[in-house]
Amino acid sequence: MISVHEMIRKKGGEVWSVASGAFVIEALKMMADKNTGAVMVMDEGRVVGILSERDCVRRVELLGRVARETRVKEIMTARVIYVEGSQSVDECVAIMIDKNIRHLPVYDEGKLVGLISSRDALRELVDYQKFMISELERYITGGGR
Repeated sequence: MISVHEMIRKKGGEVWSVASGAFVIEALKMMADKNTGAVMVMDEGRVVGILSERDCVRRVELLGRVARETRVKEIMTARVIYVEGSQSVDECVAIMIDKNIRHLPVYDEGKLVGLISSRDALRELVDYQKFMISELERYITGGGR
């Protein structure tokens, strides 16, 4: 199984972010423009939280608030769960399932290097399984010798 660092290298390490003082509508527009389900919340280059589409729905719309008048810092998740680039995709999936989250920031040597989603991890697991099946079929049929 590949490491998260390798997955980030394949997928790209772009991380979209908003300031904690931004309005939620700005974050939602960025998520729509960048086709992502979450953005990091950063102030002065430091991660202070993460904001997902789920946060926006549950903490704005369901509470009768308005995205144009609500600040990101009012609804963001401040306790950010993250992984190290050296961790395996399997470990990330286990964390996502256990913590009921869909996005994980990835750090390498103390620096934010990417953000992976459950979809990214699932894609990687499926690709790995396809590879393993292909190798097993080749072994069974005696191919590749």
